[in-house]
Amino acid sequence: MVSLPEELQAREAAARRRVEELQAEAAELALRLERAREDLSRLEITRETVAQVLAELSAAEAEGNVAAGDTPEAKESSMPHGVGAMVVPPWREGLVVAVLPDVYRDIVEVIADAPGPVQAKQIVPRIGLPTTTGKIETTRSKLKRLVERGWLDEDSPGRFTLARRGPGRDRSNSR
Repeated sequence: MVSLPEELQAREAAARRRVEELQAEAAELALRLERAREDLSRLEITRETVAQVLAELSAAEAEGNVAAGDTPEAKESSMPHGVGAMVVPPWREGLVVAVLPDVYRDIVEVIADAPGPVQAKQIVPRIGLPTTTGKIETTRSKLKRLVERGWLDEDSPGRFTLARRGPGRDRSNSR
């Protein structure tokens, strides 16, 4: 017959082995999760890049930048290359919000739905981000970029609205 202390030691050893096995499984799952997140990130970046290139090509065709007599070499050299590519194209007549990367499109849609001027700290939770200082500042820089490119107006410091467009309307943006 086994004594009680020996039985407890045996059970403790078995429990310790099970904990170690589970920790090893958790570490493996964490590694697999990190790899999956990296794959997802690469795919998101690729999709955004493709959308941007297509938008730029579409905008170039709409503006008639590519003349009918251009050679293929001239067309290639006039297209932007990856280095220094513009993620947020300048707004121009006929350009729709769909050409913007997802986060910029979300920001513009939140502002479009707002009854008045909106601050960065009000936008952050509406686009699904935590309201940390870093996320607010990142969003504020995106808002400023949208103002610079003509998608938004900054009527007073830190308060953003859709850009006013159309005949007879003021199109002045933030300083």
